Amino acid sequence: MGHITFVHGIANKPEPEILLKQWLVALYDDDGVDLDELDVTCSMVYWADLLYPDPAPAGGGINESTELELERTTDPDDADMTWLGSVDPQERAFVEAVAREIGFHSLEPTPREGDDPIRPGSALEAVPLPPRLKRRLMRIFLRDVHHYLYDEPFSPRGGQKVRIRREILSRAASALREGAERDAPHMVVGHSLGSVIAYDVLTGADDVPGVDALLTVGSPLGISEVRERLAAPWSERNGWPATRLVTGPWSNVYDLLDPVCGFKDRRIAPSFRLDGRLRVADIEVTNEGRWRHAVGKYLGQELLRDRIRGVFE
Repeated sequence: MGHITFVHGIANKPEPEILLKQWLVALYDDDGVDLDELDVTCSMVYWADLLYPDPAPAGGGINESTELELERTTDPDDADMTWLGSVDPQERAFVEAVAREIGFHSLEPTPREGDDPIRPGSALEAVPLPPRLKRRLMRIFLRDVHHYLYDEPFSPRGGQKVRIRREILSRAASALREGAERDAPHMVVGHSLGSVIAYDVLTGADDVPGVDALLTVGSPLGISEVRERLAAPWSERNGWPATRLVTGPWSNVYDLLDPVCGFKDRRIAPSFRLDGRLRVADIEVTNEGRWRHAVGKYLGQELLRDRIRGVFE
């Protein structure tokens, strides 16, 4: 018995019910984890509606194994970065620093025809996707991360603008409170930017109950510029969310060719210590296919599934 609160990551998503079903199928496929059999309930913190005008196609999978599948689930308009021209210098410096860490050598809001920001010899260059798709996906990542961490006022579907970080944290806090009303243990699983949101709500939100386990997947928490925008009291020596995750476990699963994790060091344990001691379990996996960041591929990894089984079995 127990409950899992999932938090999705960057880029557009299908409707929340469809997305949650996709995650559960990916977790269950090929003799995986059957949450129904374990009597584990689950919910999804959904926030794609705050940044994208329409839901992604329902038929778009979460393995994103082919170029066509990626084309269908990413709109070139979402990769437009003209907004970068209107932010203040500090915010622009943040975006450019993150861009360098993921393998861009330059970043212009409106690149000239033929310009390629991917730095020759970078790890991003080794990601086995066509350059146009890599550029598009990384620009989407930069926009989503900036708008979240800087609490950008935004309204992609018309109507009144909302503060992105504030609204997402409110949704995440509500989901944690609802999860706390279910049978324990309560586990939080955050993919991509969802891992930042999960950490943020456990450390920076008011009136949030504690949880029993945290699993971060394909996480950008290893990027120093991202960590520096986290709510106080983050520090390298005491980055562990001790108030709401007393003893853990906290596991962090990454792929070496997942650009969203950054390329300096995908391990996050040294940056989220508890009284100076390493506590996070960093777990390296190798996803198949061209886009290693896809959540469906991570959910199919036996090492990740073992971490979930260890909490609920």
